[in-house]
Amino acid sequence: MKSYKIALVQMRADKDKSVNEDRLYASVSDAAAKGASMICFQEMSSSIYYCKDHYALAEVYAEPVPGPFTTRLSNLALKHQIVIAAPFTEVVLPGVYYNSMVMIDSDGSLLGSYRKMHIPDDPGFHEKYYFRPGDDGYKVFDTAVGKVGVLICWDQWFPEAARITSLKGADIILYPTAIGTLQHESEEERTEFLDAWITIQRSHAIANGVFVASVNRTGVEEGTKFWGNSFVCSPFGKMLMQADEKEGIYYCDIHPHEVLTTRKIWPFLRDRRTDSYGQILQSHLENEG
Repeated sequence: MKSYKIALVQMRADKDKSVNEDRLYASVSDAAAKGASMICFQEMSSSIYYCKDHYALAEVYAEPVPGPFTTRLSNLALKHQIVIAAPFTEVVLPGVYYNSMVMIDSDGSLLGSYRKMHIPDDPGFHEKYYFRPGDDGYKVFDTAVGKVGVLICWDQWFPEAARITSLKGADIILYPTAIGTLQHESEEERTEFLDAWITIQRSHAIANGVFVASVNRTGVEEGTKFWGNSFVCSPFGKMLMQADEKEGIYYCDIHPHEVLTTRKIWPFLRDRRTDSYGQILQSHLENEG
């Protein structure tokens, strides 16, 4: 596959859905004008991160697939010949929502959607109250730029998700994210959490020999300070681009041939002992001595 430029849109969210959508639409045009062949938005890109507590109205932001948001993006993808990865709140029935993203190819075709598999319920991140867990598995989409794997935020802490996505043929894994610091957390905790967040994703790149691109939101929403720091790393974990906390569209060149080059030197997938991993399907294990 040919090399290409990826664009990551790191932005502050507005409570007004239409404001967010207009900014996302504009970012597609801007990225295409700068030569990007693929663009990825942050988690729940058309809304604020409303899962801080149990009082938000998810229906204000939810749309079906396809719907007005995805249709507009499909038109923009075709117009600008750009692949678009767009996360948002998906509704399938009244009151039934998924934390989802769609993949739209450069010809405007809707290749499919991915529903976040791991749903957190932590202080300030009460997604289990709002979302059903993903029910259609891990996804890799065959796009104009190559095979793109997609996972969402909390998924990024689970090596099993990255491994399955890689085994399905992904050259790059996208991780749209909404993560930051809660009001009661210290600057020291923020530094530790941010370092862990970057480290775990770089480890997925190394263990699987794939590019990883993580795009996080930024700004303060009802006391939660999202820390930005969107980044791209190589198939052996080298940081190719890292943002700060500023809003912006961040770019990085992707050279897919590096996947094969890296796997020749570090053949982790070749040397897997699949015959010895059956126990991993258990929730816990007894120590057998």
